Amino acid sequence: MRTLAFYLPQFHPIPENDQWWGKGFTEWINVVKAKALFPGHYQPHLPADLGFCDLRVPEVREAQAELAGRYGISGFCYYHYWFNGRRLLHRPFDEVLRLGTPDFPFCLCWANENWTRRWDGGDHVVLVGQEHSIEDDERHIEHLLPAFSDKRYIKIDGRPLFLVYRTGLLPAPARTADLWRERARAAGFPDLYLARVESFGDYVDPRTIGFDAGVEFAPDFPLLPCPIGRRERWDMIARVQNRLRRIGLMSKVYAENQVYLYSSLVERMLAKPAVDHKRFRCVTPGWDNTPRRANGSLILHASTPDTYEAWLRAMVRDTQQRLDGEERILFINAWNEWAEGNHLEPDQRWGLAYLEATARSLALADR
Repeated sequence: MRTLAFYLPQFHPIPENDQWWGKGFTEWINVVKAKALFPGHYQPHLPADLGFCDLRVPEVREAQAELAGRYGISGFCYYHYWFNGRRLLHRPFDEVLRLGTPDFPFCLCWANENWTRRWDGGDHVVLVGQEHSIEDDERHIEHLLPAFSDKRYIKIDGRPLFLVYRTGLLPAPARTADLWRERARAAGFPDLYLARVESFGDYVDPRTIGFDAGVEFAPDFPLLPCPIGRRERWDMIARVQNRLRRIGLMSKVYAENQVYLYSSLVERMLAKPAVDHKRFRCVTPGWDNTPRRANGSLILHASTPDTYEAWLRAMVRDTQQRLDGEERILFINAWNEWAEGNHLEPDQRWGLAYLEATARSLALADR
């Protein structure tokens, strides 16, 4: 079984971020500014073993791969930002491809959304827009073929694995899939293995749009229960809490943000009904995007390595039971999404605990 961790190639300055957010901006700036919003709220998340790394540095990328491999991660799934031929945050992956190091498997996930000011709450301010077209599909696949040809690129029975984050934004996804497959076969591959991410509650059967499989996204936001402190329709205690907030005797945090128990998400993810198509399961060690949003953030509170480990163990068993051969793949979200609080990279609170929990869980697949 292979376990792939989503990888954010953000932690280095680029001209666009200099323009939009200020000279030298990387997400580390948001990470270090985060503050706890209520008692027991874990913020800021500060890195431990790898420090405030710069992804332009080859030694950093080597250290990441070595650490991931040591604890059972099989490869990275790099987010790939393509906008009609314009790319963003591409330097780390370009150098991985050009230098041939680290010698660590990888695949790509096309994050095919508009870039907006969502990080600071400006969801409707478009910084770089997507304009999907058949002509762009042709340019895109030609750009991707050299990466697919790399010996490290993750394949399923010889077919390069390529993820699309939001197939619902493609005007004709089946046509796109057909074109990509044709070009891949012409380049000497048996085919492509196309997977669509089940983001934003989008549970389309991948076969209906010419894709091979779905990739569960964790957290699956539509599964989240009612946020803590917003249960006024069902819970008398919450009505009292709302009155206390109005007279200033209780924090507004629960009204201004969405706070959930991590354990509640795990319970609901484990209870998801089965589907009749191929689905790669996914787990996350946490989620808390308060570094990006002072208000309106989504917080999975009280994540622990033990709860994460129980969830991952269940997904290992599920993957072994449902999938065979090289399709036995499991995703973790994510390796290094520090500003969303979902990272396997060690932090100053938990150290290696989440990686150790990962290694113990994945050891089950070898038994």
